Amino acid sequence: MSDYLNLSEKELREYVKANPQDEEAFQYFLSIIRAKPGRVVVSTDEQLEAELKKRLAS
Repeated sequence: MSDYLNLSEKELREYVKANPQDEEAFQYFLSIIRAKPGRVVVSTDEQLEAELKKRLAS
């Protein structure tokens, strides 16, 4: 087990930024981000624009 597993999300983000070669830590960070509820994935600028308009109208 690596030390980054005990970091807060904010600390882990900083660790990943400071250690871009640590692929394992990066993948762990991505798994945390992907597990958050309400996550929206867009593939195009048009999808992004539509999602932003929808959220701003709410």
